[in-house]
Amino acid sequence: MSDDSSKNFNQPLGGNEMPRFHGPSTMFRLPSQATAENLDMAIIGVGLDIGTSNRNGARFGPRQIRAESAMVRPYGMATQAAPFDSFQIADIGDVALNTFNLLKSIDLIEAFYDEVLTHNVKPISLGGDHTISLPILRALRKKHGQKMALVHIDAHADINDHMFGEKIAHGTIFRRAIEEGLIDATKMVQIGLRTTGYAADDFDWSREQGARVVPVEECWYKSLSPLMEEVREQIGADTPVYLTFDIDGLDPSVAPGTGTPEPGGLTSIQGIEIIRGCYGLNLIGADLVEVSPPYDTTGNTALLAANLVFEMLCSFPGCIRRK
Repeated sequence: MSDDSSKNFNQPLGGNEMPRFHGPSTMFRLPSQATAENLDMAIIGVGLDIGTSNRNGARFGPRQIRAESAMVRPYGMATQAAPFDSFQIADIGDVALNTFNLLKSIDLIEAFYDEVLTHNVKPISLGGDHTISLPILRALRKKHGQKMALVHIDAHADINDHMFGEKIAHGTIFRRAIEEGLIDATKMVQIGLRTTGYAADDFDWSREQGARVVPVEECWYKSLSPLMEEVREQIGADTPVYLTFDIDGLDPSVAPGTGTPEPGGLTSIQGIEIIRGCYGLNLIGADLVEVSPPYDTTGNTALLAANLVFEMLCSFPGCIRRK
């Protein structure tokens, strides 16, 4: 993870070498490989959507995000970030799920990530509904041996005690993560929560555990760079951090292709600011979830998601900034 021009890092296939509508269907048109061996970062698809409570279709998210990622170029013009010159990155494919059994799928995801994390690699995951974050966090907790900080972008807190009597679904996972000792709630930040609920205290359980909750109304009409300065100070530079980005944290005007859209959300610019604001944190993994292509025939939601994943790569420690 150093600026070593002699190292043969994988590079995306450029649009001037092969038309963007051709070539490999991997994320960023990177090389693929069967395992995470010798990688710094592994891109993984987890097309689970049987944990969702409203509209499904997120099972198609990884495939569509990969397709739209053909438009993403390898250099960040504003940040001067060059992730593909900084890290060895490959697309290692998808988790083989049980599409008829949510709890079995959770076990399959955790086992897959246990194997991935036998290598010294950081996983970047494409969802899938938000349920996928729980088994990933379980695997990372075993790998790193300590609680993680969490930066969570979402319209929803995902702290229900149960949904339809089930303890695990996309709306319960962060309550489970705190209860299981995966997350240090005092270093957990939830950004973009909004709209209607069932009671005035719907977001208070997180606060009671010590988390910082930033309702979307606190974000309207402003840059979120100052907020992220506060987040970096709160979490610190050494604590392992997981970044989880639910695309419904953004307003449906920019990300309609999702299962539980809510009006009044974050702008695409604010979403980028949040991710860029994670640079300086000790990121150990990230996910982008809840893209449901059937609800956006333009592909713009997946295109935005692909660009957000690129910004994630740029925000990991060790990413070169190159003029």
